[in-house]
Amino acid sequence: MKEGDSPGAAAPRRLPGWLKVRAPGGPNYLRLQALLRRSALHTVCEEAGCPNIGECFESGTATFLILGDVCTRACRFCGIRKGRPAALDGEEPRRVAETVRLFGLRHAVVTSVTRDDLPDGGASVFAAVIDSIREVSPGTTVEVLVPDFRGDQRALTHVLEAHPDILNHNVETVPRLYREVRPQAHYTRSLELLRRSRESGALTKSGLMVGLGESREELREVFGDLRAAGCDVLTIGQYLRPGAKQLPVVRFYPPAEFDELRREAEEAGFLHVESGPLVRSSYHAASHLSAVPGGCAP
Repeated sequence: MKEGDSPGAAAPRRLPGWLKVRAPGGPNYLRLQALLRRSALHTVCEEAGCPNIGECFESGTATFLILGDVCTRACRFCGIRKGRPAALDGEEPRRVAETVRLFGLRHAVVTSVTRDDLPDGGASVFAAVIDSIREVSPGTTVEVLVPDFRGDQRALTHVLEAHPDILNHNVETVPRLYREVRPQAHYTRSLELLRRSRESGALTKSGLMVGLGESREELREVFGDLRAAGCDVLTIGQYLRPGAKQLPVVRFYPPAEFDELRREAEEAGFLHVESGPLVRSSYHAASHLSAVPGGCAP
């Protein structure tokens, strides 16, 4: 398979050694997992099968998945359930905040399934979660990884007015692959969300998966587009197929190539770049704030 070929045309079958991780099970991992079960909360770490869950839970970082665990979109890279979501849970912001307090999380990442069925896409719930965490755990920094809200500027403003420490929205892949990888999203809409967030004064972040058939030149073009939109922080990681229903991996990038991508992204002007085979949006998220001018260490 050559760079730039269509996803699904071919797929390597075995995971290379650098993608294998130890099974989670440390004391902090087990404690946080128990808290999540008692509070009836979801994390994208669990729902999406993140390989870093043990490391992140142990270090005191978690990515809460709000607005339920059923998504209204059918992105072909994602392992989260698709379908008709349940009604909103008005107590969810309080339970998220209380779990943050009880576990003593120093940095909380809050994301969601996409809720195109809601008038504001769930923006009001994002804002309520931020406010609730600040009320009970003022020392915790808060990062939100938001959907595109279908381009609704009022919804985005609602989230920004709650003043998250960092506003994250992933472009995920190169524009040529959007139709196959995330058919209900729009590349330019995502760039506009990041641009508006940066203009509001928010520290902004985005993420890319590689291994879906993109070319290096296409990745460099995305770096430029993100910087033109004012994006401050970038994460780059290897796409891993969650299951048989999702797109296959076209190519596994070796660690040295991730180092090259990091250098190219830094040369494009990002304030901080996290690039590696196992990197995900919230991997080492707490350190991203302290790595940029004007950020604050949790």
